[in-house]
Amino acid sequence: MNFFERQQQARRQSGRLVILFAMAVAAIVIAVNLVYLVAVGGFPEDGSPRNVLGGMLVVSVVTVGIIAVASMHRISSLSSGGAAVARQMGGTPVPEDTTDLHYRRLRNVVEEIAIASGVPVPQLFVLEDEAGINAFAAGYAPGDAAVAVTRGALDKLNRDELQGVIAHEFSHVLNGDMRLNIRLMGLLFGILALAIVARKVLLHGRGNSRGGLPVILVALAVLVVGYAGQFFGRLIKAGISRQREFLADASAVQFTRQTTGLAGALKKIAGLPDGSRLASRDTEEVAHMLFGDGVGYSSLFATHPPLLARIQALEPSFRAEALEDQSARWQMHPPSGLDEDVALGLDARTPPPLPGDRAELQVTPPAVVAQVGAPQANDYARAGALVKAIPEVLRHAARERDEAPAMLFGLLMAPPGKVRERQQFELSSRLDERLVRQTLDYADRLAELPRILCLPLAAMAMPSLRRRPRAELELFMDTCYVLTHADGQVSVFEYCLGRLLGGHVKHLLDPAANSRPANRRLADQSAAAIEVMAVLAQAGHDDPAAAMRAYLAGIARVFPRLNAPYRPPAEPLRALDAALPKLDDVEPVGKELLLEGLVAAVSHDGRICVAEAELLRAVSATLRCPLPPMLEA
Repeated sequence: MNFFERQQQARRQSGRLVILFAMAVAAIVIAVNLVYLVAVGGFPEDGSPRNVLGGMLVVSVVTVGIIAVASMHRISSLSSGGAAVARQMGGTPVPEDTTDLHYRRLRNVVEEIAIASGVPVPQLFVLEDEAGINAFAAGYAPGDAAVAVTRGALDKLNRDELQGVIAHEFSHVLNGDMRLNIRLMGLLFGILALAIVARKVLLHGRGNSRGGLPVILVALAVLVVGYAGQFFGRLIKAGISRQREFLADASAVQFTRQTTGLAGALKKIAGLPDGSRLASRDTEEVAHMLFGDGVGYSSLFATHPPLLARIQALEPSFRAEALEDQSARWQMHPPSGLDEDVALGLDARTPPPLPGDRAELQVTPPAVVAQVGAPQANDYARAGALVKAIPEVLRHAARERDEAPAMLFGLLMAPPGKVRERQQFELSSRLDERLVRQTLDYADRLAELPRILCLPLAAMAMPSLRRRPRAELELFMDTCYVLTHADGQVSVFEYCLGRLLGGHVKHLLDPAANSRPANRRLADQSAAAIEVMAVLAQAGHDDPAAAMRAYLAGIARVFPRLNAPYRPPAEPLRALDAALPKLDDVEPVGKELLLEGLVAAVSHDGRICVAEAELLRAVSATLRCPLPPMLEA
């Protein structure tokens, strides 16, 4: 199952969730109306049920209103992104300048996986008071995601095991599970709200006279109905969550291309006393988002498959007896993740070499499409090599809230000359003197940075941007625009960086921007697809005749029966800006076909360079189809 099939499945799961929720609400409304009928003594014997029916209508509207308002309120309270959920669970943000070895290892692993996955680096949190091994990812979309891990996971897991757990959580980010999880939290809270209202009525009605007895009896009945609704809501949550957890395990193995890390983490959960249980009283609400069972549910309400079943899915020959032996050893010698890293040599692995700016790859469309949302072990190794190749002073700037904007501005600065003087003038008119000096300093440092490292460096700065207020983000994007257009033209690199930053900041300013459904047919957006195809064919080939052949090759894959002559736009990047938002609304299957055609066009000459790969990645990111930083040959 590839990225696009997983996206389709997530859409079906969302549709099924809406149907099940509607059925649960209908059942609750019927039950509450039955309580109302009993309270009023049923229909009158004179055959005039008008008043009773009117009362039932009011009861139905009030019941649905309570559930709807509570659900919307809960979903709205989480609209600020995954950080809200992490803080609700008691998460502590990982400091940028930390010297803690556990924190640094966690940050390195998450940055590597984010860069390898082609998504912004999420915010990091640690649940310091939780000794169990667990983790979760939360948010509406990759741009506002947060990853939280427990102190138990940091202390007890080695690097490969931690990478397996984080890869599992990233699969939820890439598969579209996070938005589904947020909706589950909101909808289940709405069902529970009826019981909460009834309980409040009972508490305030205790001291009333006997005249309030009917109200108390009705509230008691509604309370029972509300908790019955919660019972079925938990069943819905458990059924959906178990399916997604098996898929996430499989995706994590597909990503890392090794089962040892993920299986090792699951074995430690099964064999250690603390397991994956969490002490927080809010665990119930986020149980379906966790890596392991944080509550200790019975099999009926279990949000996760049995641990032994998950381990055997990764290692079919594994037996329960082996787990008992390992558990006995861990009881005598509790595991230490950092000590295991040293013993296994996990921190001493040599990173692979990186391609130069002029390097070219031979790629095939199916191979590139297979990489979408599916980073593999060599992608993680390359991402680690990219991070290590970036000078420490620049890595530090990307992680620092006050340094990141100046470093990102530095990426857009021209070499010394008239264009830079114009840029410096624009900076001075918008920013304070300290920030201008920082920008010029970073511009000089970045001048020698290999191009292949620039976009990963920008991706590392995303968590720092998230912590800035709205007014500063708007000023930041305005400054980026001015720096980009200072010479009157936009280079491919400037366009790609602008797309990366613009998409991320746009989501921060308007979280609903990434929440719209992608359900349009590709055929309905054929004009936009043809425009993008022409731009990428033109970008990948200097010779107009070669560009036309590349365009026709791409069109033949996407629209084999369509007569669409090659008409390259006069302003290619402006044409991209106009066409890409329309294509973002296309359903996943259509995006898969489109991306295959775009790869066929840009690589029609048998090779693809770093600049072409960056443009392809920028287009894919806009379509919410993330590609790793280096395409597979």
